[in-house]
Amino acid sequence: MTEPIDERLRSELQQHGVWVTSMQELYNWGRKNSIWPLQFGLACCAIEMIATAASRYDIARFGGEIFRPSPRQADLMIVAGTVTKKMAPQIVRLYNQMADPKYVIAMGACAISGGPFKQGYNVLKGIDRYIPVDVYIPGCPPRPEALLHAFMELQRKIDSQKLSGADKAEHLKPEQPSEFPVPLFGEHDLESSANPGVFHPPEIERA
Repeated sequence: MTEPIDERLRSELQQHGVWVTSMQELYNWGRKNSIWPLQFGLACCAIEMIATAASRYDIARFGGEIFRPSPRQADLMIVAGTVTKKMAPQIVRLYNQMADPKYVIAMGACAISGGPFKQGYNVLKGIDRYIPVDVYIPGCPPRPEALLHAFMELQRKIDSQKLSGADKAEHLKPEQPSEFPVPLFGEHDLESSANPGVFHPPEIERA
């Protein structure tokens, strides 16, 4: 049952102690409250991610308690820190090994666009060149509260996903790829420099 429930009927039944839901709502409720992030960090943003999981901020309150050391047991990748071109193929490989449905949070300016190292020869200018990103967190580094906010935004996204119909979740569409090509080291740079199925560089129009 995936059809929306009449809110007046739901309210009336709740007054009599009867709680009604749909299979879609129950399924999404279970997924959004049992997110398992992948346990790895890249640079200084990882310290903020560790603080988020510690007792003061306690991401376990939101259902993200278990940080898994294996990509085969995780469904959320938090790219926390500077992505060097040497590390980019390993991140894509880890993402490909995660089971569907899987999600990505780009944490910090470096993971989003290269940050203060954007002009460097060895830093990737955004992890979204190779894997799809669901939530971006600006900042250098962002505070634990920002990661908690991004986590809740991801939960809202999961809660709104449809199981059927034309607007069903992306991971349920057979034409959507689950794996993306791992970039290789070429003579001068990574090949390919971007995944055209994910990243589309802006077109510059000169007058």
